[in-house]
Amino acid sequence: MSETLPILYVPSPILRAKAKPVGPGDEDRVRALSAKMLATMYAAPGIGLAAPQVGELLRLVVIDIGPKEAPAPIVLVNPELVAQSRELAVREEGCLSLPNIFGDVQRPHQVKVRYQALDGSRREMEGEGLMSACLQHEIDHLNGVLFVDYLSALRRNMLLRRLAKELKMKAE
Repeated sequence: MSETLPILYVPSPILRAKAKPVGPGDEDRVRALSAKMLATMYAAPGIGLAAPQVGELLRLVVIDIGPKEAPAPIVLVNPELVAQSRELAVREEGCLSLPNIFGDVQRPHQVKVRYQALDGSRREMEGEGLMSACLQHEIDHLNGVLFVDYLSALRRNMLLRRLAKELKMKAE
């Protein structure tokens, strides 16, 4: 198992920054980082993690929505949404950067994502339901967007105040 990385919590400014595309020459760095990100995600435990959440402003995402006993990790380099359904779905979301905070988010039920695999090949994948929500949630992180941004201002502020209080108590 690879080493884990510290996960950044809101209000870290890195979580609000736009990540840079992975470029030629980044292959070794991205391969090492993705292994550490997967280890971090599994240890948390979570089902998705974006590089900005571990302090790296790179367009890199790891996802695994499979059962614990049959891991099926996916590493997406430079992912981009290329299509989405008109049909919407509401799903409760949480985030490793906002521990113990959950909210109902409405997103397209189905999406198509174009990305590069670790071997550099260009790929596309479609997701619906949980996979669709996870892909959108993680790609949002690459653009400095958090799931709480989809909630009403009142609900968002209430949740962020609660998180700040919990993190302060944890630090004391």
